[in-house]
Amino acid sequence: MSSFADLAQQYIDGQWRSGTGSWDIVDLNPYSGEKLASITVATAEEIDLAYRAAERTQRGWARLNPYARRLVFERALRLIEEREEEITRTIIAELGGTHLKAGFELALTKDMLRECMQLSLRAEGRILPSPTDGKENRLYRLPVGVVGVISPFNFPLFLSMKAVAPALALGNGVVLKPHQDAPVTGGTLIARIFEDAGLPAGLLNVVLTDIAEIGDAFIEHPVPKVISFTGSDSVGRHVATVAASHFKRTVLELGGNSALVVLDDADVDYAVDAAVFSRFAHQGQVCMAANRVLVDRSLIAEFTEKFVAKVAALKVGDPQDPATQLGPLINTAQADAITAQVDRAVADGATVLLRGATVGALVDPVVLTDLPADAEILRREIFGPVVLLVPFDGEEEAVRIANDTPFGLSGAVHTGDVERGVRFAQRIETGMIHINDGTIHDEPVVPFGGEKNSGVGRLNGEATVDAFTTLKWISIQHGRSRFPF
Repeated sequence: MSSFADLAQQYIDGQWRSGTGSWDIVDLNPYSGEKLASITVATAEEIDLAYRAAERTQRGWARLNPYARRLVFERALRLIEEREEEITRTIIAELGGTHLKAGFELALTKDMLRECMQLSLRAEGRILPSPTDGKENRLYRLPVGVVGVISPFNFPLFLSMKAVAPALALGNGVVLKPHQDAPVTGGTLIARIFEDAGLPAGLLNVVLTDIAEIGDAFIEHPVPKVISFTGSDSVGRHVATVAASHFKRTVLELGGNSALVVLDDADVDYAVDAAVFSRFAHQGQVCMAANRVLVDRSLIAEFTEKFVAKVAALKVGDPQDPATQLGPLINTAQADAITAQVDRAVADGATVLLRGATVGALVDPVVLTDLPADAEILRREIFGPVVLLVPFDGEEEAVRIANDTPFGLSGAVHTGDVERGVRFAQRIETGMIHINDGTIHDEPVVPFGGEKNSGVGRLNGEATVDAFTTLKWISIQHGRSRFPF
């Protein structure tokens, strides 16, 4: 696999090239602070070149036999499997991801590519009846044309691939703009994999840039018909507003404030294990993470003791060490912001059950309880290793607390009665919820997405087909129509 220096370029129309912007993105290792690469940003003119290349190449790609298209994804999967060790090192260096996190992200990515082999064949048409004698109604499912993808820094390989690969499989061209903190893992690494897998030059383009350089040019450009965005709700709101003003469809996968709920008949030890993973996977930088752990008051003392002990035993440190369970946050600014959130919560009256130090981008896990009902932190996404323990009295109060947030992405409920769990889950205002499990799940055939401020639309399986294709009605009149004049 290529080095960071080799991949620290724009990938436009099948060419690796430098950007022509006025400043550089500096790609840093969040643990060591080492400079991995420096990348001159792309300009609005280069955004135009990328979209025009995708538009031009997409026409031939869409006409290609889908069985031929799927071969590209078979080869891409083999390449990832062959390069897994090198990709793991990239995830650790650029994202501060642990070995566990890298393995989890790679497994999700490989599953997505396997699904894309089937997606290539799933744009099925239909023949519909007509009230008019002799008329045949054909419904064709066609690629939208070109899709613009904006991906985040937390699981950038998977979350970029989750939109890029299905869009390509369904016959579209793609321009990808990864987060500036993950330009290689979320962007040019994917370009190199597909280039080596034989994807036609120009079909996938990767532009490394920022709104400070290009403004809204990525969204406003006339070529893309769909914008797929994964990131914060505040930026997602802006993306949706700009896209709507240009009559573009959007798929928005935004933030979360998930609750893991422990009912009075739950297996406490198992619920503790699920809650610790659901909150602290990848240092809590997961949109589905359980920010809030709600526990029935009859179990709160036992749960708290076991939970705090397990969290305190988590190993924080160098992500290159296979024993490390929590590495750094993506940068020191994020670490400082999380620390400030905790300081405000404590000032507002929260009780600290566990808190260590913040050193650079490393933040020791934090457990808070006794939060005032109106505490701001209860309703916000916490993108770091901080968890809120909230006792409740009975199911009605648990439902009220779980839903008392502007977000609605994921969740979990633990109970000894599965059907009780189902009834409870149906009352929680989320796009996804899991019974007797963690809050962090993504499977390639199950619709993934949220309610409220957690997003618009779904991805995976048939939902992805809907997102990246359009329907065209072609009618055929066999015989002659009769017209009124």
